[in-house]
Parts: sequence; structure tokens; C-alpha cells
Amino acid sequence: MSELVVILNVLILAGMVISAVLAVHFDKLLSSIIALGATGIFAAAEFLLLQAPDVAISEAAVGAALSPLILIVTLKKIRGGDDK
Repeated sequence: MSELVVILNVLILAGMVISAVLAVHFDKLLSSIIALGATGIFAAAEFLLLQAPDVAISEAAVGAALSPLILIVTLKKIRGGDDK
């Protein structure tokens, strides 16, 4: 059972690193915001594996849902709806 937890931890951490690098690498802001949301989802999954469900729920609500939503709305208001 512990081997499965180690494998899941490695996969989640790899996904978190990859999505964070993609968030920095993308040229379009909308793509970066989506990758940032994916990083928040991976962080919430890692907190869940570390048996911290309260922190996982907070991270899922704020890091994976609320922050990207606010950034997308702001981007749409600034650019008038088009992503250049």
C-alpha cells in the first residue's frame, strides 16, 4: 500500500511541476491562467494524500477555482473579450 502512495505522490508532484512550468512558458495569458489552475488542482490532490482534507478543500476552492476565475474575468475586462 505504501508503494502506491509513493507512486501517487511522485505523479502528483510531477504534474504540479509540469503545470507550473507551462504556466510560465505559455505566451497567451489565458493558457497560463488555465495551467495555474491545474497547479492548484495538483496541490489540492497532494494535500489530500498528506491527510490534510481541510487544507485540500481550501486549496481546491481558492487555488483551483476562485483565483483562475478572478484572473479570467479580469483578463476579459481588460482586453475587451479577445485574448491576444
